Amino acid sequence: MAKGKHYWLLKTEPGEWSWEDQAANGGVTKWDGVKNKQAQKHLKSMKLGDLCFFYHSGTSARRVVGVVSVVKEWYSESSDKNTDVVVDVKAVGEMRRLVDLKDMKQDGELKGFVLFRQPRLSVMPVPEEVWKRICELGNGFEGDGLGKDVSDEEEGLG
Repeated sequence: MAKGKHYWLLKTEPGEWSWEDQAANGGVTKWDGVKNKQAQKHLKSMKLGDLCFFYHSGTSARRVVGVVSVVKEWYSESSDKNTDVVVDVKAVGEMRRLVDLKDMKQDGELKGFVLFRQPRLSVMPVPEEVWKRICELGNGFEGDGLGKDVSDEEEGLG
């Protein structure tokens, strides 16, 4: 990983908190409700500006749908800082192409990714090379400054 910048994956059930909810909320929300100690440790390791894949989990939709950035490092809203770990994240942009779990599993460059080894973990680090590959599979994300929106290409603007 690049020094100073780290990458993460945050899982959410679309029925609990979807990408649409994130975007409709002014793009900013607190990421809370994480009970697993390992996932909490990952939240505590996040720094301002770190980027996170926004991943829809569940039976009908297992895919990377967007990217958020950390806008407030971990804090607690209760007196027990060991059980209540929260970070604030802001929507950066939706993936230009949603990246399904099955597509990631079939990609040889992603072999060994923690998502495949610990599928129940809700917050996990993403190595830089894995981050780049998933971004390639998704044709980047809106706001990445690297690609063109599909709608722009279709309209002959790109």
